[in-house]
Amino acid sequence: MARKTPPDRLPHLIARATTVFLDQGYRRTQMDDVAAALGVAKGTLYLYVESKEALFDLVMRSADTDPLSPALASLPLPTPRPGSTLAYVRERLARNQTLPTLTAALARRRVKNARAELALILGELYDTLARNRYGIKLLDRSAQDLPELAALWFDAARGGLISTLAHYLATRMRRKLLRPSLDASVTARLIIETIAFWAVHRHWDPRPQVVDETVARDTVIQFLLNALDTKEDL
Repeated sequence: MARKTPPDRLPHLIARATTVFLDQGYRRTQMDDVAAALGVAKGTLYLYVESKEALFDLVMRSADTDPLSPALASLPLPTPRPGSTLAYVRERLARNQTLPTLTAALARRRVKNARAELALILGELYDTLARNRYGIKLLDRSAQDLPELAALWFDAARGGLISTLAHYLATRMRRKLLRPSLDASVTARLIIETIAFWAVHRHWDPRPQVVDETVARDTVIQFLLNALDTKEDL
């Protein structure tokens, strides 16, 4: 019979497990490591999850979301079915990679203000990455140990975003609405990596630059706009 545990005991476990997975990756992380980080005996973890697979699944599903859901009321959480965690990540990526502003821009035939259009796209991308920073960091770290997750994250998700953004940039550059570059794909990757650092990775910088979130966002967007705008007075 499933053991009932008050859900308010879970956030501390999830936070510590998240930190361990981020520090060590999926393969190197052991239940002993998580127990040590939590300050409990390893056996205590099994009151909450049946296995490391179940713990990783819980951490992935809790990243950037509220973990206190009714689904967690019955513990320990079972080991997920094969492919279940991957299916969840695929669904979440599909949901969050739908960028309405970029999609609308690609369908637009007439552009009144290319700078304003690009500003909205950059802001949408920045906000999406910032909103999902823990999930992104976990994928970056753990996909290296899980080939199927790596293919989904690095090739399909990131590769697809680069391709879509590059297509948008190329269409605007051909029409001389944005400053032309040697390669639209390289420019797209440069944009994404710049935004990803400030929206996501800087939060794990061992010696972070202290900067207000809004200031960071506005500065990055303004910098990229000025680099791509055709106006000479910028």
